[in-house]
Amino acid sequence: MNNQQITFPKQFLMLIIGGIALIIIAATSTVTIESGKAGVLYRTFGGGVDTEYFFDEGFHFVAPWNKVFIYEVRQQELFEKMSVLSLNGLEIKLDASIWYQPIRNELGLLHRTRGENYLERVIQPAIRSAARSVVGRYTPEQIYSSKRDAIQNEIYDEAKKILDNQHVQLNEVLVRDVTLPQTIKTAIENKLGQEQESLEYVFRLEKATKEAERQRIEAKGKSDANRILSESLNDKILKDKGIEATLQLAKSPNSKVVVIGSGKDGLPLILGNN
Repeated sequence: MNNQQITFPKQFLMLIIGGIALIIIAATSTVTIESGKAGVLYRTFGGGVDTEYFFDEGFHFVAPWNKVFIYEVRQQELFEKMSVLSLNGLEIKLDASIWYQPIRNELGLLHRTRGENYLERVIQPAIRSAARSVVGRYTPEQIYSSKRDAIQNEIYDEAKKILDNQHVQLNEVLVRDVTLPQTIKTAIENKLGQEQESLEYVFRLEKATKEAERQRIEAKGKSDANRILSESLNDKILKDKGIEATLQLAKSPNSKVVVIGSGKDGLPLILGNN
């Protein structure tokens, strides 16, 4: 059986080669930007990074000799654990969440000046610097008891000042946990407990003092009332009251004997069964 060599027309081979080339060109000349992302255009023969334009979501054609760098432009979260020093030099550990995102219409400038790893180059150093500065103003007692919100807000304010011209947007800094050395934490808890006991004692003492004052005022009021009443009663009034009482008793249906002038101070004396 003779071997037969299969040959293709030259035009057919050129068509196949051209189709493959078109597929390659099409693959390298289009880009799809997913939701929540944006692209920075790098013009190989046109001045490098285009800082005036960015690709938004969707399908785009790009010259095959150019490049597109894709960035996440939605809010992102950075979890940061930091060790910083307090006002008196003790080590404090902060566990924080940082919400951030690149500024969409400044992506070209961000790519040119900071690059794709802008998180490590810009945001983390800013947060750490702000945390060291802020925590260094407070004692461990202040940090542990009442200043966490103030520290959180101050870290945000200071970090934002650093990042304002870095083409990124700082949305929030959340201090999730503050860890003190165990010996310091125990000492603070003991001190707070003693202060609470002292406040309770002062409260009880004030309450007892107020109650004693109330009783003194009440007793003085009664004493003054009795004195005024005693001063207002004279012999004539007492006799008149006695006569009125005698008359009322005489009108009652019960049996009685009235002896005129036999009572104390000459008042009638009434003797009865009941």
